[in-house]
Amino acid sequence: MEQDQRMSRRHARIVYDGRRFLATDLGSHNGTAVDGKPIPSQQQVEIQRVIRMGDSLFAVYHDITPLYQRGVIISAGKVLGPALQDVFAIAKQSALFGDTLHITGESGAGKEMAAHAFHESGPRAGGPFVAVNCAAIPQGVAERLLFGARRGAYSGADSHAEGYIQAAAGGTLFLDEVGDLDLQVQAKLLRVIETKELLPLGANRPHRVEIHICSATNKDLKLLVAQGRFREDLYYRIARPCVHIPPLRKRLEEIPYLIDAAVKRTTTMAQVHPSLIETCLLRPWPGNIRELIVEVRSAVQNAAIQTCPRIESRHLPEGAGTILRALGQPQEGMLDDYTPPSIRATDPAECARIEQALRMQQGNVAATARALGLHRTQLRRLIERHGIDPQRFSPDAGAHKIDLDK
Repeated sequence: MEQDQRMSRRHARIVYDGRRFLATDLGSHNGTAVDGKPIPSQQQVEIQRVIRMGDSLFAVYHDITPLYQRGVIISAGKVLGPALQDVFAIAKQSALFGDTLHITGESGAGKEMAAHAFHESGPRAGGPFVAVNCAAIPQGVAERLLFGARRGAYSGADSHAEGYIQAAAGGTLFLDEVGDLDLQVQAKLLRVIETKELLPLGANRPHRVEIHICSATNKDLKLLVAQGRFREDLYYRIARPCVHIPPLRKRLEEIPYLIDAAVKRTTTMAQVHPSLIETCLLRPWPGNIRELIVEVRSAVQNAAIQTCPRIESRHLPEGAGTILRALGQPQEGMLDDYTPPSIRATDPAECARIEQALRMQQGNVAATARALGLHRTQLRRLIERHGIDPQRFSPDAGAHKIDLDK
């Protein structure tokens, strides 16, 4: 491990009190930053995510055992921390012992990557892998695109048309955002899965099709079933086994490797400055891996335009990796000087986003602040300004009052 020349011999003290990580700068020459902000010497500060000493960054984990035992694996261009390694293991087992897998997770978190692992580990690995974004298929043509059509099946059908299912025969069909399929299409899809027979539009008789089905969604399929928007019988057929992909903000160990890979695919002429990694570790990245890679590549281009030999946090586009898109423009310079500005209190859309984040974090203000890329004091101010009661989102709503400082 290369020695950090900017770190003092006695730089900072980090302690864990059983609930929190606390940092104290010990009068270091270059100072200590906690969650992107410099801390006064000898003052103890709680660490939410990241501490920087010199040019070295340290992320805090309440349980480091999985990372210590398995580390981060880079395989075939994929970056796999312990959480994704578990996902891939389940996907591979599912492919060996069944013909379906359902994947849940936020957009851009890596669902298609897990679907590829499912395909490549099963007996149909030599067959085609066909990915379909169900949300992008117009309802009027979904049946034709999925199941195919025979000549004369509809006006303008001058020749046979192969559907996605037939194209994936002998391999795997990946149905992303499967919850957006029309109910009529769902019924026909269920029949294909159960009978392994495909009946294209206009055909007189079905034909055999051997296929694995991998589905994915960022929605709650159970809720869609309860609302009558997804067939219960199809749910029980495709929703097990199920694997969940955690969002990138819960896989901090992968972020430096993803940044390094994105930079190397774009340039070999510039180096990554620690401030870029630090900023990325502190952002919630609602678009997950997809957003991170796009924004890092933009940062590389911005650094090149400015003829800067290193890619710094200031080269990230405005608002990169943040949920609250109404944030003002960050100040120029290193993250040391950056304080996330407040959002407009009169914006109902931003109020709704805060409430949505509180709901996802079950009323935990500190966790919500981390998810939104804000300091909890700043979020508390916004909560008061918008008149939001975090207690409404707690599992124990009504049982106790939530302390906004926790």
